[in-house]
Amino acid sequence: MVSTYFSYSYIARNLTQSLTRVAQQSDVSREAAYYKANIGKVHSVDDLMNDYRLYHYVTKAYGLEDMAYAKAFMKKVLQSDLTDPKSFANTLIDKRYRDFAAAFSFGGGMKVAQSNNQTDDMIGLYTAAMKSNVDAVAAETKYYNAAIGNVTGVDQLLNDDRLRNYIASAFGIDQSKWSRDTIKQVLSSDPSDPNSYVNVTFASKLDGLNAQLAQAKSDATDASSKITDYTAQLSQPGAKVDQLNVQILVERYRLQSAVSSMSTTNDTIVATNRFMNLATAYEFSADGSLPPGTPAQTATNLAITNQSFDDSKSAVYAAASPLQEALVIGQFRKAIPQVTSLQALMSNASAYNFALAAVGLDPAQVSQSTVKAVLESDLSDPKSYVYTLKDDRYVKLAQAFNFDAKGNLTTPLAAQDPPEILDTAKNYIIAKLKAASKQDQAKVKAQAQKDATDYQQAVGDIKSVSDLLANRKMVDFILVAKGLDPAKVSTAYLKKIFASDLNDPKSFANTESDPRFAEIAASFNFDSKVKVARLAMMGPQKRDQFLATRNDYLQQSLEQQQGDTNPGVRLALYFQRMAGHVTSAFDILADKALSEVFRTTFDLPDQMASMQIDQQAKIVEKYLNIKDLSDPAKVAKLLSRFSAMYDAKNASQTYSPVLDLFQGSSSRTSGFSESTYLAMAKMKANPW
Repeated sequence: MVSTYFSYSYIARNLTQSLTRVAQQSDVSREAAYYKANIGKVHSVDDLMNDYRLYHYVTKAYGLEDMAYAKAFMKKVLQSDLTDPKSFANTLIDKRYRDFAAAFSFGGGMKVAQSNNQTDDMIGLYTAAMKSNVDAVAAETKYYNAAIGNVTGVDQLLNDDRLRNYIASAFGIDQSKWSRDTIKQVLSSDPSDPNSYVNVTFASKLDGLNAQLAQAKSDATDASSKITDYTAQLSQPGAKVDQLNVQILVERYRLQSAVSSMSTTNDTIVATNRFMNLATAYEFSADGSLPPGTPAQTATNLAITNQSFDDSKSAVYAAASPLQEALVIGQFRKAIPQVTSLQALMSNASAYNFALAAVGLDPAQVSQSTVKAVLESDLSDPKSYVYTLKDDRYVKLAQAFNFDAKGNLTTPLAAQDPPEILDTAKNYIIAKLKAASKQDQAKVKAQAQKDATDYQQAVGDIKSVSDLLANRKMVDFILVAKGLDPAKVSTAYLKKIFASDLNDPKSFANTESDPRFAEIAASFNFDSKVKVARLAMMGPQKRDQFLATRNDYLQQSLEQQQGDTNPGVRLALYFQRMAGHVTSAFDILADKALSEVFRTTFDLPDQMASMQIDQQAKIVEKYLNIKDLSDPAKVAKLLSRFSAMYDAKNASQTYSPVLDLFQGSSSRTSGFSESTYLAMAKMKANPW
């Protein structure tokens, strides 16, 4: 038999080629093809478990074939919420279970109307919009005050949209109801001249309007009184019901007419008074000009106009007040988790109005059908409806929510999904702690947690690969989390990695010797144009989950096949794969295969496994520096020693315990009972 040292060294040097050969084997390629063709049909844990080939493919991929029979146990693993440290998978010390759960996103993978980042961004937009509205009011007053001194005639004033709109707001003139010519003639009127336009057209009619209003009020009071009286008569003995009902109807009609007349007359009186105020506020002559040396407004009238304009914008100031902002923001935060569809959003007036106001849209001016079409648009399609409007406000609105073309919830449009962000942050902290000395642990942990928080906040702003690579601090964070040395990885290299087609086994990322770079690229939601996109899921798996499962299946197949020829090679390959995940001596002791490699490497007796676990941990720490396991070169050196020691130890041995190590049966060499391993598996893992 070829030596363990030679076989392992050859495979380790040519791992990519070895995996390619395994992938091309008929049975492996057949199962991979079946998995790819059918995983998209899976919608629940039961669907997965009921398909024997799919279920055994994934359990093999994560080294859990021996647990495939325990479907109730495995179902609890797959249904675990990995963001909850108390969830079932997170309470198991064997990390294979957590990896298994992390390989799927049952329930659609965090489908929400808004992610936390999106909600925070929208609140930020709303706050900025309210401030901008206040600033706009001040800007209009500043412009008006600067420009009114240069006005020499009515036409010049009305031809300036900003000046004309300022006047309309200040004096409450509805420009949709009153023509420009009417406004011009009012401005050119002299209120002291009884024959002027404003007096003839408006002021002269005030007495009649007031009399009309008084009569309407009197009629309304009289009609109400009679309705009350006639209604009371209906209940009296001998009442003429039919006649009384007719009289009641007549008085109701009279009341309705009176109320309508009151409203119309009052509006006319208000408009008349406003026009009188408008005429009084300016100094224009009857022909619309200004007398030589006379400004359009006196200082007093200018101040009154400014105050009136400010008063007309009271709603703007109220909306921007801290108390009002806090109230509506609180209402929005409370409402958004309850939004389960686009229809639910549009039915919630406070949330709907808040969202439109945040992007600078007026709910009263925008039809709901337009908003619906915008929120159902595909942002990755340049021809979708939202882009036809040529208005960035609608694009911002569409980006703020996660609805598909049918108005149903979909996953957030983000560079990384929340579980990926959390995993990256956790792995970074673990990596930093592994590299720290015991006396520096507390300090390093505090800084690592701050770095992780910064990363979680910054990743929400990433919109493309260019954005990511331009932030070297984030790039280094990701590399450290993957156990890579940032000093050895260039931005140009990563650009090629992210430009690779991860579905093409011949692409740059997939042909690199270190698969971690492809895993990094797969963990981000970048499309072929290296922009953030909602990538299509394959049933319960995102792209990175599918690729990880496929790659792990190939790795497991390679290891098993090598184990059939030389069990020591399987042990070495397994240790090489798992080394980067080891965070403490207990991780090694809890894994029978890793324990076997450790004892063999340092020629320690199998009886060591019968010692108390704390004593065993001290022995591991004596012989092995755990942080060295993050260094591929040091792992390779360790496994070279293991290979030589394994060959020496098993030169004349006909029985190998390796199969037992991986199948979970009682090991003749480890000395651990099944109950011991089960107890260790149920221990709470806490690498933080």
